[in-house]
Amino acid sequence: GWQRQNNGATVEGELQKALDQLFGPGVELTGASRTDAGVHALGNVAAFNTSARMAADRISFAMNTRLPADIRIQGSSEVPPDFHPRFTATVKTYEYRILNRTFADPTRRLNSYFWYGPLDVDAMRQAASYLVGTHDFKSFATAKPEVTDTVRTIYETSLEKEDDLIRFRITGNGFLYNMVRIITGTLLEVGKGDYPPEKVKEILAAKDRKTAGAT
Repeated sequence: GWQRQNNGATVEGELQKALDQLFGPGVELTGASRTDAGVHALGNVAAFNTSARMAADRISFAMNTRLPADIRIQGSSEVPPDFHPRFTATVKTYEYRILNRTFADPTRRLNSYFWYGPLDVDAMRQAASYLVGTHDFKSFATAKPEVTDTVRTIYETSLEKEDDLIRFRITGNGFLYNMVRIITGTLLEVGKGDYPPEKVKEILAAKDRKTAGAT
């Protein structure tokens, strides 16, 4: 998980500790995506302001020597003063992996969801296609009182199966809390044959979390 917590290590917390060691306390870090616990980010972006004289491209090297082995910065650079990781025009892509086989594989338990029964990938792909466009995704989000705008734009979805692994990818301008997990749970219901693909259109129109699948 990204967000700092008092009761455990998080990505933001470890980055902040490294920044404090490097530049002293008071540097405020802002991330592009506050990933949940259990989400592995391959390309998250974060920004901060500093008056330090260190070359921007060297900050990644200096930070990586201070970070635990499960966090690595892939590059650092200077950005314009008005750059904001969340609000600068950008896209985000989530990939959700479903391990679809008779028995679970313990070596893949940390980055895939296991389902033992048969899944109709073509039906899941058709269902996912109805998400493309600008919609109110209230049905596909865990309610958070501070979030009043539940409209998001999805640019692309893809769903492919290779051997026993299904990869669902979804690209948009932003995502609500638990949105991708709830969408995936809904697609699983389609894959199992419990929902027809067109049910996704009804769920979108309902704007009611209770109509969608499990998180």
